[in-house]
Amino acid sequence: MATIDITAQTFEETIENNDIVIIDFWAEWCGPCKSFAPIYEEVSEKHDDIVFGKVNTESEQELAAHFQIRSIPTLMIFREQVVLFSQPGMLNAQQLEEVIGKVKEIDMAKVHEEIAAQENSSSE
Repeated sequence: MATIDITAQTFEETIENNDIVIIDFWAEWCGPCKSFAPIYEEVSEKHDDIVFGKVNTESEQELAAHFQIRSIPTLMIFREQVVLFSQPGMLNAQQLEEVIGKVKEIDMAKVHEEIAAQENSSSE
């Protein structure tokens, strides 16, 4: 699957309607972003079960501010609407594949239980 552009208008729908979404926060003027783009595109072609999105931080400043993006590129991975990975800096293809593998291995039932427990304890 090729990458898709994500905007403030499409963000929530994309996260809610897909199991795993990987987002690359980038900008046109960013050298490392330009170096990472072909790696990201190449890895996206190998994973039809994952949505690979790109958020242009220049045109989507609201999204970048919401996620407190301070440096680019920043990679963020959502699974079942939960952020499991967020890291600035570019990865090589092997590193990105390793992160994807680890995200797929996570027991999401346990993650959702922990989130519910945290929400319960903070509301008491």
